[in-house]
Amino acid sequence: MLMRRVYLDYNATTPVAPEVLAAMLPYFSAEYGNASSIHTFGQRARGAVEEARESVAALLGAHASEIMFSSGGTESNNHAIFGVVGAAPGKSKHVITSTVEHVAVLDPCRALEKQGVAVTFLPVDGEGLVNPEDVRRAIRPETVLITIMLANNELGTIEPIAEIGKIAAQAHVTLHTDAVQAAGKIPIDVAKLGVHLLSISAHKLYGPKGIGALYVRKGTHLEPLLYGGHSERDRRPGTEDVTSIAGLGKAAELALTRMKSEGLLLASLRDRLENGLLERIPHARVNGSRAPRVPNTTNLTLPFIEGEAMVIALDLRGLACSTGAACSSGAVEPSHVLTAIGLATEDARATLRLSLGQQTTDEEIDFALETIPPVIERLRQMSPTYK
Repeated sequence: MLMRRVYLDYNATTPVAPEVLAAMLPYFSAEYGNASSIHTFGQRARGAVEEARESVAALLGAHASEIMFSSGGTESNNHAIFGVVGAAPGKSKHVITSTVEHVAVLDPCRALEKQGVAVTFLPVDGEGLVNPEDVRRAIRPETVLITIMLANNELGTIEPIAEIGKIAAQAHVTLHTDAVQAAGKIPIDVAKLGVHLLSISAHKLYGPKGIGALYVRKGTHLEPLLYGGHSERDRRPGTEDVTSIAGLGKAAELALTRMKSEGLLLASLRDRLENGLLERIPHARVNGSRAPRVPNTTNLTLPFIEGEAMVIALDLRGLACSTGAACSSGAVEPSHVLTAIGLATEDARATLRLSLGQQTTDEEIDFALETIPPVIERLRQMSPTYK
């Protein structure tokens, strides 16, 4: 008899939707043309690329000409950050970011520091939110870029990007937002947000891995990361991955139609899970609960245990979850997001992220509520710090 397995780690990745797979299949075989070729095979492939571009643009409230395809959120973030700084005139340059960004933003910023670029890492409050006035105060004459995420991958908190956008516009500073964990979960309108650049990744919204997009507002100066061709309007050379692009396009199309109803359902399930765990587990508390959040994410600190031991124990009982960002699994240091919101090291290491998705059911929430509390209690009984 196979063990029941429940997946509550949708912020790490999502399964490819059946409609997305169906949209991709022709481009694995029958429709194999190079989208840069001018013959019929190539032009059919080009048509698929441009149709996907339209779908992604619709999801973001953008123009199709402003969408550049990439290999995913990491590349999009790197291109936005290095591209803006590289294109900016002058020798003295300054970048503003926050302490709770994904490492795909933090690491490029640290690399820029090594190159002599000044970087300000803004603090956040206990809910994980950046204060827009801190952004305003951090701007200098040489500031060329502000990069603040739209939704946090660990907490689910939604940053006040529209307010920051107004500040950036007043100061004539380029604004980038990492929207990888927001796209498909909350409505996005790049004009209302006031952003010049915005990153998304297909595998976070039921598309394939290895494909993403960067919104680049018309008129934004961006130095290319790669050289060797004229694809993506000279922004990203190389033969387009038509198969994956078609998948991203279909995923964006589906997200736009399902987002509202799906969000309401996931928020209801998330709240039931969250409240049930708070009732059943002494000393449990939710991080970021007083801030606006994406509807599918909860982050709980469960003191007196080690997070990785908790994740392993839960997996052995059939429940897949996370201590934080998947790309940071195995890290010795506690989550930088959790320490940034003021958690002590031991509490940051005793934190569980649960993220729900399209396949999450009431029965799976019941399973989680039945499974997690006894595992926590058993681990606490083994802990020398628990009384």
